[in-house]
Amino acid sequence: MRRRRVLRAAGATLGTSTLAGIAGRSPPVSVAGAHSGVDSDGTGAADNDSADTGDSADGAYGPLGSVEVAGTREGVVSADGRTAYLALGDGYATVDVSDPAEPTVLAERRELLADRESGPFRQVNDVKVSGDRLVAVGPAHPGQESPHGVLVVDVSDPEEPMEVGFHRTGFPIHNCDLDGRHCYLTGNGEEGNPLVVVDVEDGSEVGRWSLFDADESWRDVPRPVRPIHDVTVRDGVAAAAYWDAGTYLLDVSDPSDPTLLGAVDPGDPADLRDPPPRSATVPPGNHHVAALAPGGDTLAVGRESWAVERDGDLIGGPSGVDLYDVSDPVDPVHLSSIDPPPSPDPTFRGTWTTAHNLDLTDDTLYTSWYQGGVKRHDVSDPSDPVEETWWADPGEARFWGAVLAVPGEFLLAPSMGTRAGAAAGLWTFPDRAGVGGDRSRLTETARDGSETTPPPTTGPTRTATDRPPETPTASPSPSPTDTPSEAAAPGFDVAGALAALGGAVALAARRGRGCDSDRDDD
Repeated sequence: MRRRRVLRAAGATLGTSTLAGIAGRSPPVSVAGAHSGVDSDGTGAADNDSADTGDSADGAYGPLGSVEVAGTREGVVSADGRTAYLALGDGYATVDVSDPAEPTVLAERRELLADRESGPFRQVNDVKVSGDRLVAVGPAHPGQESPHGVLVVDVSDPEEPMEVGFHRTGFPIHNCDLDGRHCYLTGNGEEGNPLVVVDVEDGSEVGRWSLFDADESWRDVPRPVRPIHDVTVRDGVAAAAYWDAGTYLLDVSDPSDPTLLGAVDPGDPADLRDPPPRSATVPPGNHHVAALAPGGDTLAVGRESWAVERDGDLIGGPSGVDLYDVSDPVDPVHLSSIDPPPSPDPTFRGTWTTAHNLDLTDDTLYTSWYQGGVKRHDVSDPSDPVEETWWADPGEARFWGAVLAVPGEFLLAPSMGTRAGAAAGLWTFPDRAGVGGDRSRLTETARDGSETTPPPTTGPTRTATDRPPETPTASPSPSPTDTPSEAAAPGFDVAGALAALGGAVALAARRGRGCDSDRDDD
């Protein structure tokens, strides 16, 4: 990717008219079907405690192993693929995955910072690792009785992790990334919902960037429409997902001076100034996470959404993943779309199959879809992704993420557990093609009476169509039949939505009042 040496001046002068023009040119688009590479007669998962080979008795693809860890959210892996690190809501864990058939908890730390004012540390939904340093951040949502900040942990001995520092912030932290000594934080609640860069060695803030730096007219857009939901950093470029405002690529080769390179599918402040209720719940928009491939030419954007009910009809639904050519970040090109798995009830209270966290390597995209399972796509040609792997069992797992551990050997998939009572924990899967699990609950009759069964096939599938990258879906107005939802982005606290949008949208903001185990804490 051409960065500061070519585009610094251009990035510094981008305004409303420029941003509106860089939503991404769209050549003929390939669409990898949400349920195109699978057989609807999938068999049950392998025994979670067994040391199998990732194949069930009938030869179907299956997990290698799993370990229960209460509260599991995000999962990351060490550079050598031997140790996994989990965010647990009230702490973190280290897990030995050197034998993926027998993942073993090495250390589990909870009730962190309990001796501090407003302690203990709560809503720890994200961890990141770089070398021997782990960071755990929180709380994920505003309005929490918890220390706010970055906990730094020495994990040179994963069996005996040592907390070596806590850097307090004035804002909750939903997600983060760690690159050497610099931690990149989502700064929602601060002016502009900025990306904030902190030096974890001394706790100092070294830089920040917000949408206001790109265009002052974003000040007129309610905060819940433009939260910074996640950030990933690769090779000196940060990809910041700003929900309905789009994804922004920033040159952070100098962390003290983040500089705009370009934007993918940026929203228009004029269009978002007065959003209808539920606009952050249904498509379009919904930029949840974005990640660059090595080399920086390909960007994957995962979108998270649900359907909402109005007058007996469902509007919206789960979203998938889009791939872009960002070799010239000022002029990104939409290449292809990957659809979500089917759901018999795509509302927030139903069966979740929307895209969640992902991992992008040179040739493979690893994706999680909550109860829709985990998938692998061959993206060696990102304009024509090929679904190679799908495993799902909605009754057993609700996957938070999917991340490659050892190429050609295995991947990790943390599960947050299910409402039916299946335990949270870490799963391991073979890094190869295959289809398995029990997907029958995804293929039941939908709420509208239609069938959600995918077309049966037996191998990797490539489906190409010429269609726009995204079809806008109208957002409904509140009605007495509306199910709980929000005007704020999913996963964010209701209080923030009400403060930004006012009591008139209280009905549309109720979704966050459910118990934590049933929430999408993102």
